[in-house]
Amino acid sequence: MRKLFLFIIALFFILSVNAQNEQDSAWLLDNYIKKEVMIPMRDGVKLFTSLYIPKDATEKHPFLMGRTPYSCSPYGEDKFNRSLWISHRRYFARENYIFVFQDVRGRWASEGTFVDVRPFKPNKKTPQDIDEASDTYDTIDWLIKNIENNNGNVGVTGISYPGFYSTMAALSGHPALKAVSPQAPVTDWFIGDDFHHNGAFFVMDGWSFYTSGFGYPRPAPTKVAPRRNIHMPENDNYETYLRMGALKNFMKLTGDSLAFWKDLYTHPNYDDWWKARNVRNFANNVPSGTATMVVGGLFDAEDCFGAWRTYEAIEKKAKNTNRLVMGPWFHGQWASLDGTHLGNVNFGANTSTWYQNNVEIPFFNYYLKGKGDISKLAEATIFFSGANEWKQFETWPPADKKDERIYLQANGKLGWEKPAAKNSFSEYVSDPAHPVPYTEDIHFTRTRDYMTDDQRFASRRTDVLTFQTDILNNDLTLAGTVVADLLTSISTTDADFVVKVIDVFPDDFKYPGAEMNQSRDAGRMVPMGGYQMLVRGEIMRGRFRKSFTLPEAFKPNKIEQVKFELPDVAHTFKKGHRLMIQIQSSWFPLADRNPQQFVNIYECNDGDFMKAAIKIYHDGANSSSIVLPVLK
Repeated sequence: MRKLFLFIIALFFILSVNAQNEQDSAWLLDNYIKKEVMIPMRDGVKLFTSLYIPKDATEKHPFLMGRTPYSCSPYGEDKFNRSLWISHRRYFARENYIFVFQDVRGRWASEGTFVDVRPFKPNKKTPQDIDEASDTYDTIDWLIKNIENNNGNVGVTGISYPGFYSTMAALSGHPALKAVSPQAPVTDWFIGDDFHHNGAFFVMDGWSFYTSGFGYPRPAPTKVAPRRNIHMPENDNYETYLRMGALKNFMKLTGDSLAFWKDLYTHPNYDDWWKARNVRNFANNVPSGTATMVVGGLFDAEDCFGAWRTYEAIEKKAKNTNRLVMGPWFHGQWASLDGTHLGNVNFGANTSTWYQNNVEIPFFNYYLKGKGDISKLAEATIFFSGANEWKQFETWPPADKKDERIYLQANGKLGWEKPAAKNSFSEYVSDPAHPVPYTEDIHFTRTRDYMTDDQRFASRRTDVLTFQTDILNNDLTLAGTVVADLLTSISTTDADFVVKVIDVFPDDFKYPGAEMNQSRDAGRMVPMGGYQMLVRGEIMRGRFRKSFTLPEAFKPNKIEQVKFELPDVAHTFKKGHRLMIQIQSSWFPLADRNPQQFVNIYECNDGDFMKAAIKIYHDGANSSSIVLPVLK
């Protein structure tokens, strides 16, 4: 009976959503017209742009623009973009915004040559000195001068790669650009976004992205998607990537067809080529008249780093009004209709619609239409998982956050007291032939749910170290950057270090209203008693422990420090839970395997991979610890 009731509720929801979509699409078609134009840039290149313009002439309207490398389709002035009525953009449509979608230079129907994460040029001297900021400036200038009935105000927003173009827009300096919201913005592809984390290559994301069609050559403007011509077995990604072996074997499949894939191999270290693509270096160019609101997800598997660090860079280097919003979301979930949960973890309410109605729409209405009051919209609006509540702060991290060390101890203990034992360590053998999987599921495409997955499968492996506190007597809230500070020795000359922060649920835990499902029947809720929720995980390629620019080999069996940051955390470990730390040396195939010797990983052979014996020290002289941002 309960299953039937839930089915009826779900069916009713689907039917009501479809009815609402039909109503909204009809309204949009009646109240908007679409125009397609080629907008000239300063160097003569023209960019394809789709405009959706309100028919209403009773007032002047602002522009809301998105620039994308993923196509502003559908093409044709009789074809409307469905996102205008199936997403929260329909609320902007009711406010009579002029929507602007543009194919960036060299992509799809636009002219010119595409450059991945094209570097910003702060000193432009000739019309040939172009970048994404100048293309944004020229587009805005054309729109203001050529589209009738506009109010002279422009906003820009975008998620992921379009988030990068939003940050570039903020650097354009056009006086009509009043508000920009980079959302999950690509920020630094070597240190923390998408394809590298602390120098470790995220091979699964990189490979699937560039071989799916994005990286293929586009000799001329087109409105037709490229056909994928590079294929791998697509069933079990763990087995598939393991059989592929060393990174050079992937290159054999691509040849010269994927330009940026070759660039990744050519720049294995954080050299000037990468630094020129680090947006944070240019945040000082955001003008005081452009308000920014950086948005991201606590559990974004792609650009969590980018959101935290873009906000931080603008806050430190610019003098504008700058805000931060972080919710409990996967990549782009804040723009969806459902923000109630991620994987098995529930958040207590629809956080996405709350954000859309209470934050994003009021933000743009205020700066672009002079409408409403956002005085109650704080500097930082952050959702705390665990407690499942929004908090507002005047700074991020919060002023009353205090960094406190919690120490790894013998016998898998984790505590606030520095250990006094001598020559105490935990050890494991890291075997590249049997790397630690990043999730226990069998699948091919990288999951988004792994960011909150149950880690018990890893706890049971002998090549994963587990440390945990006693049951907490009080809530423990973390708010800010976590720092792993490990004292380690390895038997070889290189290794990776993965540190995971985990919330261990009580053995009898279940969500309100949930039925026990001890047999874990298909389609029913996963048993949550004893669940080990991943709160934050990060990898560090050991060779970069002293410098990302100048890697350095380990000296076998010598104790060395490996210290690195994990992206910020906003989470409450509730009373009755435990805090757990896991340490391992592979996270496969999320990150590529380290051969565990100091060789060029992009050029090494299958035979170069070797086992490494790894010790993590926790004694009085060498005390490994995790620095936690404790909110008092």
